[in-house]
Amino acid sequence: QVQLVESGGGLVQAGGSLRLSCAASGRTFRNFVMAWFRQAPGKEREFVARISWTDGRTYYADSVKGRFTISTDNAKNSVYLQMNSLKAEDTAVYYCAARPSTAYSYAYWGQGTQVTVSS
Repeated sequence: QVQLVESGGGLVQAGGSLRLSCAASGRTFRNFVMAWFRQAPGKEREFVARISWTDGRTYYADSVKGRFTISTDNAKNSVYLQMNSLKAEDTAVYYCAARPSTAYSYAYWGQGTQVTVSS
């Protein structure tokens, strides 16, 4: 059974940094795309970043480009989101998600981790 477990959220001041982690288990993710999404209060869940576990290609939402970096650690079966220059509008619950590289939708989701940026 696939499990995605996020950690690393918390409270940080504007301009600060946080690193989120997502530990993946339950199957091999070699041909998967891993992503981070977020959902702020009263808003729909939105895409943040994704990475191909096969070739390492990344893609970012315009709102985080240049500030956030997504990466993987194959040995630890983990995905990370390094968030720098945080803004109040980055406040949200952040979710890790996974899908096969040939699929369009994300089949697997973590439980989420809260990130709060104080201004």
